[in-house]
Amino acid sequence: MIEKIKAIRGKTDASLALIKEALEEAGGDELKALAILRQKGIAKASKKKDRALTAGLIDGYIHMGKVGVLIEVLTETDFVAKNEKFRAFVHDVCMQIASANPKNIDELLGQEYIKDDSRLVKDLLDQTISTIGENIKIKQFTRYSLGE
Repeated sequence: MIEKIKAIRGKTDASLALIKEALEEAGGDELKALAILRQKGIAKASKKKDRALTAGLIDGYIHMGKVGVLIEVLTETDFVAKNEKFRAFVHDVCMQIASANPKNIDELLGQEYIKDDSRLVKDLLDQTISTIGENIKIKQFTRYSLGE
């Protein structure tokens, strides 16, 4: 059971208590536990969607001097905007945009996540909202590329 908890923790960043609860609910099935955790994360995230977004981060990513991305992601407080998990999320989304070239935010959220094709970018957003505990919104992005 401890190995399953460690494996799920590595994939989700969920609390140990939530993972244990999900595993018990899933009868020890790791895939079912992951699905349960995703559902709980989605439920948590949807409760936070109406909160005011007064802080955030602008980040950028340049891939081999050929593709560049600028992104603006909003959150509720400066405290979270400085949080390492939030900053990592924003940077991962920059890399997603550079790699997958979405045309808009809706298309971006519906794409398979480049670091884990079993999840969508929307799942990553919901998980980050659930983990951090604040509303997060990808406000806008711009992708630049040479030769496209």
